Amino acid sequence: MNGKVPVEKSYELAMERYGEFGVDTAAALDRLERIPVSLHCWQGDDVGGFERSGELGGGLAVTGNYPGKARTPDELRADLDTALGLIPGKHRLNLHAIYAETGGARIERNNLAPEHFSRWIDWAISGGLGLDFNPTFFSHPNAADGLTLTHRDAGIRNFWIEHGIACRRIGAALGAATGSPCVTNVWIPDGSKDIPADRMGPRERLADSLDKIFSEEIDPRLNLDAVESKLFGLGSESYVAGSHEFYLGYAIRNKKLLCLDAGHFHPTETISDKISSALLWLDEILLHVSRGVRWDSDHVVILNDDLAAIAGEIVRCGPERVHIGLDYFDASINRIAAWAAGARNMLKALLIALLEPADRLRGFEASGDFTSRFALMEELKTMPAGAVWDYYCLKMDVPVGIAWLDEAKKYEREVLIKRSS
Repeated sequence: MNGKVPVEKSYELAMERYGEFGVDTAAALDRLERIPVSLHCWQGDDVGGFERSGELGGGLAVTGNYPGKARTPDELRADLDTALGLIPGKHRLNLHAIYAETGGARIERNNLAPEHFSRWIDWAISGGLGLDFNPTFFSHPNAADGLTLTHRDAGIRNFWIEHGIACRRIGAALGAATGSPCVTNVWIPDGSKDIPADRMGPRERLADSLDKIFSEEIDPRLNLDAVESKLFGLGSESYVAGSHEFYLGYAIRNKKLLCLDAGHFHPTETISDKISSALLWLDEILLHVSRGVRWDSDHVVILNDDLAAIAGEIVRCGPERVHIGLDYFDASINRIAAWAAGARNMLKALLIALLEPADRLRGFEASGDFTSRFALMEELKTMPAGAVWDYYCLKMDVPVGIAWLDEAKKYEREVLIKRSS
C-alpha cells in the first residue's frame, strides 16, 4: 500500500475513527513533527571513532561483522544522510569525542577543541540538524583499568577532568553554530568487578571531579549538561560508582539533566515510570533509548510495550522537557537499516501516544470510572495508528511502509558492499 491515493484514503478513515474519541490526528502529526530524535553516530561504525586508539573498552561490546561499516568521517556522514532520508521529520545527531577530525595529527582528548568538529558542524548546518555531544571516557590508555574520574591517581583523574571541560566547550560551540542547545552527556565506566571494600571513596572522587568539570559557567542556550548512570558493566559487575541514586542526587543538587538509559537498569525494570518522578525535581531530562536483552546489550529499538510506555510518559509529561537520544550498536544487520528502524519505531511510539485521548482518559480516572479507563486503553491498542503513520511518512516525503528497506538495500548494493571488497 505504497501508492499515494490508498495511503490518503486509509488516513481519512483513521482520522474519522480517532475523531470519534475526540482526537485530532492533524494536531498529533503537527506535534510529532516538532519532536526531534538524536541519532547516535556510533551505530554506523561500531563505536570505532577516528582516533584509532585500539580496541573498544569501558565494558562495551559490539557483536556482529556485517559488511560495509563506515571507515572515514565522510563515509559515516554519507551513511547518516541515507538513514535520515528514511526517517520522517527533522532530527539531531549525537557525537562522541572520538569522532573528532584532526587531519591525521595526534590530539589528546584533553586538548580537543571545537575546530576538530568543524566539518560535523558544517554538515549539520547544511542539513538543518542539531548536534549533541559526549565525552569519551573509554578506549584509551588512561582508562585501561576501567577507571577515569574516580581514579586514585590524581594525574589520570585530572586528565579526564580536563577532557570533560574540553567537551563542554565543544558542546557550547556546537550549540552556538547550530542555533540549538547541545546536550553534552557524561557517562563513565568506573566500577569494580568484585565486591569493593570502599564504596564511598570513589563516589567522593567522582563528585569532586564532576564539580571541577562543571565549574565553568556556560550559557544553557548553548550547552546543557547531563549525567548518566549505570547498574553494571562488563568488568564492573559488583559495583558502579555512578549509580542511579548517585546521579539522581547530583543532578537535583546541581541542576543538571539526568540521563536515563533504557539498558542501564535491572532486566525487569523500565525507565518509563522514572520519567515523571525525575521531572518533579528537574526541569529537563535526557533519555537514551535502547533495548537490553538480559543485559545492557544495546539491541535495535523495537516497537514493544516498553517503548510504548516510554513514549506515553514523554507525551504526558511534556516532550519539550525530554531530550530523546537513541543508543544502540548492532553490527549483525545492515547499519543503515538499524538506524532507520530504531528511529522510525521511536517515532511510531510517540505518534501512538499523541493519538491517545488523554483528556478523556484523565477524566475517567478523576471521576473514579476505572472501568471506562481500562476499556478505552484496550480499545486504543487496535486503532489504526499505522494508517496515520503511513500518511505522516507520505507527507514528510520519506518511504511509506516497508519501502524504506528497499532504499537501504539499494544503498548497500551500491555503496556499502564495495567497502568490503
